[in-house]
Amino acid sequence: MSLVVAKKLLLHGLIPSYMAGIYFHIPYCKKKCHYCNFHFSTSLETKNEVYSALLKELDLRKEFLGDQKVETIYFGGGTPSLFETHELDALLEKCHQQFEVSADAEITLEANPDDMSREKIKSLQQIGINRLSIGIQSFFEEDLIYMNRSHSALQAESCIQTAQDAGIDNLSIDLIFGFPQLTDEKWKHNLDNALSKGVPHLSCYAMTVEPRTALSSMIDKGKTQPVSSEQVAGQYEYLMERLSEAGFEHYEISSFAKPGYRAVHNSNYWKGVHYLGIGPSAHSFNGNSRQWNVANNILYARSISNNECPLEMEILTPSQQLNERIMIGLRTSDGINLLSIQNSISPKEWTIFSARLESYQKEGFCAIEKGSIKLTRKGKLFADQIASDLFLDSAEEDE
Repeated sequence: MSLVVAKKLLLHGLIPSYMAGIYFHIPYCKKKCHYCNFHFSTSLETKNEVYSALLKELDLRKEFLGDQKVETIYFGGGTPSLFETHELDALLEKCHQQFEVSADAEITLEANPDDMSREKIKSLQQIGINRLSIGIQSFFEEDLIYMNRSHSALQAESCIQTAQDAGIDNLSIDLIFGFPQLTDEKWKHNLDNALSKGVPHLSCYAMTVEPRTALSSMIDKGKTQPVSSEQVAGQYEYLMERLSEAGFEHYEISSFAKPGYRAVHNSNYWKGVHYLGIGPSAHSFNGNSRQWNVANNILYARSISNNECPLEMEILTPSQQLNERIMIGLRTSDGINLLSIQNSISPKEWTIFSARLESYQKEGFCAIEKGSIKLTRKGKLFADQIASDLFLDSAEEDE
């Protein structure tokens, strides 16, 4: 189908319009988790100013998505459940004012267990929140203390039932593996516990040691053991096997869902769908460029109040766009369409790419299925390295 024909069909409503997403970064937390390097503050002193700026930024950037319909809205952070329901409601109302929001849009709120009372959840449902992503991380008290989480093991246990009793069906929880205190037995218990509660979506992450975090400092000072790559690999392999047996689709490196419960917002990221990021440090993407706001609450609020968007922008070169497709595609169960790669690069580049790909195929790290490159379970342990090796070198592009 030619682009001209596609546009004509689009205008006549014969094919669906492009969808887009909106992401809100709520930059506040009660406590600073030892492993976290996201932008947030444990002080709420700037909350009112930032909240006002979030509303105003939606006005300032209403043209970014063009006429694309908004299919998903995601409140991330930070801890968005620290915001009052009426504040979240006002942000959603502004979205509806400035954008065409789908009537059945997926609207997700990240939440901590200690914020999830039945009354809170009911009020969130009333304003249109239809999906919760709860940061459990572990069901063991000693693990939560080790991570410096704000909730207790009892709250981790009870919040899931509270959400389900309130009628939240589309529910996801986060779990972390691969840290010294988490024995294989405890990891099995965490997964079995989540499965026994009927949670339909799990996001499971290996603990990584990020620079300038409390965890990094504790390891440097010998106050805690370093993360073991062998432990990470072993627990990740068990995770893949256990959830596959339980009927979950492993649709992205860290994401597992019962059929029908994939996260639409995150899935759209991996498909290259356009999205607008609102808030300090929030990123936006429109296919050709990536933009990100300043990671400073005061500077963000001050700039927005002066009708200025405090952002930086990177125009993506063809090689960068291709490399993003490779990196993101390999993380998903859909993989990367091989023919689309071949058609995007020169014969010389294809020779280099296909040779590297063949090497990974021979070693059992990836396979070609129905014309797409997909990582095997073995390959998923080395996803970032494999993607990096398959990247198009910008120097090759310039030749």
